[in-house]
Amino acid sequence: MKAPVAAMVATLLLWSTPVLAQHAGHDGHVAPKEPSSHAPAIKVQQVPADPHAGHRMPVKDADPITAQAVGPAEASAGPAHAADTIFGPDVMEPSREAAQGELTGHIVMVDRLEWQAGDGEDSLAWDFNAWTGDDIDRVGIKSEGEIAQSGMLEEAEIQALWSHAISPWFDLETGVRFDIRDGPERAHLALGVQGLTPYLFEVDAAVFLSHKGDVTGRIEAEYDQRITQRLIAQPRIELELSAQDVPELGLGSGFTSLNAGLRLRYEIAREFAPYIGVEWQRDLGKTADWVRVSGDDPDRIVFVFGLRAWF
Repeated sequence: MKAPVAAMVATLLLWSTPVLAQHAGHDGHVAPKEPSSHAPAIKVQQVPADPHAGHRMPVKDADPITAQAVGPAEASAGPAHAADTIFGPDVMEPSREAAQGELTGHIVMVDRLEWQAGDGEDSLAWDFNAWTGDDIDRVGIKSEGEIAQSGMLEEAEIQALWSHAISPWFDLETGVRFDIRDGPERAHLALGVQGLTPYLFEVDAAVFLSHKGDVTGRIEAEYDQRITQRLIAQPRIELELSAQDVPELGLGSGFTSLNAGLRLRYEIAREFAPYIGVEWQRDLGKTADWVRVSGDDPDRIVFVFGLRAWF
């Protein structure tokens, strides 16, 4: 075993001695090795001028070799669109043109369809919306309301809205709203915003001006907290307010009502999710006083059983 090891050491010494002698500096240190004339040349590709280059920050101390070196020419010798080799350019070109334009779509979302059971008469409540359009502009409708167990319509509203994206996260909504109830009805102009705040809270806020001059508002916020891939807990809060007293509607100025609840839903499929939950419903301020005068309780806790679906 010693002979082979000695032979290897001798071979390494014989190979390295002329190299060290050739490149040794005056101070005895080994000088860096110059690039060999036999080393493969680095090919530099001329990159066409970037029309957006003026909007980018300059990169300081960039390595010119790293920034401009590319692989062999064969690496970029293929077709401009690889899918053309499978489906053919006559099939893919219309698809590429369609993808470069505005994508349109539509959806119907039943956010809440639930039975509310608690003190007093039980009721069926709903909250849904539908829209069609693209990522910038949409038209749609919203509706929410409540029907008592006796079959009497307690209150309902429907909104026809135009929505325009004002940021990547928020849409501006404007349109009209119509109220339907057993009593005075109202038509409103509606203006609001809807979108996602930081930490993915979904917010819907709107102000309404009725044909009688009444100004009211509403703020809704909810958050989806995933427990598993299918089980989601959703806290939700809704706050309503009025700029003035509206005695014929039983509304006092200031904050008029607050609903806060928690729903636990299970997504059998992404488009179909039953849920259960609990909600605290409270009338506030002068509105609560008028509710007491009418013989009702302004404070109520209800258990909800419902369905969330979209298609």
